[in-house]
This record gives sequence, structure tokens and C-alpha cells, in this order.
Amino acid sequence: MEDRAAAPGRRQRPADLVCHFPPGTSKWNKIEHRLFSFIARNWRGRPLVSRRAVVSLIGATTSTAGLKVYARLDEGSYERGVKGLRRRAGRRQPHPR
Repeated sequence: MEDRAAAPGRRQRPADLVCHFPPGTSKWNKIEHRLFSFIARNWRGRPLVSRRAVVSLIGATTSTAGLKVYARLDEGSYERGVKGLRRRAGRRQPHPR
């Protein structure tokens, strides 16, 4: 028989749930993937209350194998919707005449 005292606690949900993957992880990148697993372990259970707190937790990430993560907050403002130049492998960019 189920404990009735535990039942109300199961129905409660957390007030806020934050799921975050840092920029650059939408595409597979072996180095970022390896770093993110250690970063996620380091900030597990800690409140991410500000961007500075997030960068501080990322920068404090280490591993027993000697991994050290260096992070800094980029407070620059960037125009939205600007796409970078795409260069195709094996093709040269045209030179102005």
C-alpha cells in the first residue's frame, strides 16, 4: 500500500524548470560535447541566477584528467538575422577586377 503522506509531494512540480544547451551544441562538435558533459556535472543542482553565475560555473569546471575550462562573458550586442559567409570546399572566392 502506498504511503499517503508521500502522495501530495509527488503531485507538486518545481516552480521553474530551465533546460539549456550552450550555443554551438546544435551541431555535433566532439570538443564541445566533451566539455559540456563536465560543465553540466559542475553546475548540477546550483541555481543559474545570472549570466555571470553561469560563466563562473563554466570557468570553474575541471576533471581528474586535467581538463580546465576557460570562459568569459561576451557582453557585445550583435545584429539578429545576419548570416555568415559560406565557402565551399575546393572553390576559390572570386577576385574583384
